[in-house]
Amino acid sequence: MNASTYVEPSEPQAEIPLLGGDVTEGVVRVGDTVRRSVNPNSPLVHALLRHLEAAGFAGAPRFLGIDAAGREVLTFVHGEVAGRPRPAWLADEGRLASVGRLVRAYHDAAAGFVVPEGVRPGLGVSTPPGLPPAPPHPAELVGHMDYTPDNIVFRDGEAVALIDFDLAKPVTRVDEVCNAMLYWAPLGDPADADPPLREVDVPRRCRMLADAYAMSGTDRSRLVEVAVLRTRRAWFTMKQAAEEQGGGWARMWDEGVGDVIKRREAWLDRTGAAIDAALTAP
Repeated sequence: MNASTYVEPSEPQAEIPLLGGDVTEGVVRVGDTVRRSVNPNSPLVHALLRHLEAAGFAGAPRFLGIDAAGREVLTFVHGEVAGRPRPAWLADEGRLASVGRLVRAYHDAAAGFVVPEGVRPGLGVSTPPGLPPAPPHPAELVGHMDYTPDNIVFRDGEAVALIDFDLAKPVTRVDEVCNAMLYWAPLGDPADADPPLREVDVPRRCRMLADAYAMSGTDRSRLVEVAVLRTRRAWFTMKQAAEEQGGGWARMWDEGVGDVIKRREAWLDRTGAAIDAALTAP
């Protein structure tokens, strides 16, 4: 037994499948714990979760160890997430603002985290040929980078916790806010938006999230540039993940996520100026 071995309680408990999410399969709840399969990015995630616990950040599950089946054991976070079909409250502006505050609180807690020596972030997917350049800004912290409605826990209408840190990696604050806007503004062709978000004022929602996060003027001016560059890269990285990882990645690609990304890029070309104006207005 090593320091990361999880010791089960004496009384056996049933495994209850947990639904939701796009990629990770076989997630179950056992009592007040969640069991998930490990992946190449797990060493980074476990170190990050331990840092967040030491920092006193209450908005993330605690890593408890590895069980006898080789699965990571996390504390179960009580609350409400937006499953499918998406609830009408997805468009609620109060909830939107609380997402911005939660992301900022996470960043404040994660700012001091250093990737441990010998740990390589990422899921082990190779660099696809023809990958467009990344935004030209150095990483500032290890971000969550998967702020889907499935991964944010609410209580009493307030975003209180993040789950599923599998895509955590070194990024900029703009990358992170852009990722949150991708799902919550949302950034993309309205035809591809979740039904409650198809007729919302996207530039207004971008501004609200940025204000709630207390985004700097410099970062606001970079947001649209980063959104465009990240979208161009997303087509290549999603295709590569589908080919190399299979599973949920392949399913999303087969269901047309590549076309969704291409429509998002065209939509950003049409709408980027309005988003920039909303973000940078006095």
